Amino acid sequence: MAETDYESTRLPPDALVTQIERTRTDLARTIDEIADRVAPSNVARRATEGILERISQIDPLVRGAIGLAAVSVTCYLVGRRLRR
Repeated sequence: MAETDYESTRLPPDALVTQIERTRTDLARTIDEIADRVAPSNVARRATEGILERISQIDPLVRGAIGLAAVSVTCYLVGRRLRR
């Protein structure tokens, strides 16, 4: 929340301008950080990194079985689609 500083009204105009510029810079930086966090490409990248991290912790034999199952299901669905 914004600071309520009644003493700042007694500051010289140059000091107030400097304070306003600093506040604008801080606000712009905060907005840029928020925009960076919610950018779809960054959200997708973080999700992918999380999935890859979890997959890397799985036993290689289980990973192979999961991969084989995924390929099998994909082939089945593509084959079904082509028969229509």
